Amino acid sequence: MTRGHPRPPARLVAEADDSLWPRLAPASRSEAGRRLARLCRSAGKLIADHELIGEGDRVLCALSGGKDSLTLLEVLLRLRAKAPVRFELASLVVQPGFAGFDAAAVADFAASRGVRSYLVTADILTTMNHLSWRSAPCALCSRLRRGVLYRVCSELGYNRLALGHHGDDAIETALLNMLFCGHLRAMAPRLEPSKPAPTVIRPMLRCFEADVAAYARARGLRPVDTACPLCDVSMDSERKAIKHWLLELTADHPRARQSLLASLGNVDPESLMDQRLTRR
Repeated sequence: MTRGHPRPPARLVAEADDSLWPRLAPASRSEAGRRLARLCRSAGKLIADHELIGEGDRVLCALSGGKDSLTLLEVLLRLRAKAPVRFELASLVVQPGFAGFDAAAVADFAASRGVRSYLVTADILTTMNHLSWRSAPCALCSRLRRGVLYRVCSELGYNRLALGHHGDDAIETALLNMLFCGHLRAMAPRLEPSKPAPTVIRPMLRCFEADVAAYARARGLRPVDTACPLCDVSMDSERKAIKHWLLELTADHPRARQSLLASLGNVDPESLMDQRLTRR
């Protein structure tokens, strides 16, 4: 947050209870169980390929209340139950100062599944009102929120911070950067900080939003409204254009998303024009 603003510590909402998830997990033969297994296969392979989680890691899952983060928590719970390595799992909810956002309900979602749950209050809205946010409010809010997540994750002693971004997020980010910023950049499954801070992991980057949404429906997950007061202006026109274009593209070419996502992990540096890659 900005200098001079208080930085309250996280509050423990509930302790871990490993007996709850086995009773609440979807049955393997149910629609939700099959969809969760599919998501876990994609996430598990990504975790193994990029060494996102190892023996003894302490993973803090950031929960926003949306379908993506709620699904991520259940993916991690299922993977932890079957993983060959042991790791600790907890959750963190940030109350950003949006009136109407029920942060306690999001924290209770994790607690009901036996996950240790934390909640931290950070007046992000006040900070945004002191800064120039109108051109890109979502980007600014995201940066401020990540700063809180990094700080609290470190303070609590967790070495992995799990975020709920999926493959469509990576594709849209890559296209936005190329088309509007002149930058070939997307999202990494694993982000090592440049200063002492937790390693950021995105276990669902090989999962598509449609599959996440289908699981959330089958599971009956009820996302919590962010109550963002800037929601009418928060979706920038460029991202809207990318989403619309992708819908049109995949209507005619159903596997276009798979190819776009695969391309982010199949890069030929020598074919690009960045001299930092080709200079010998």
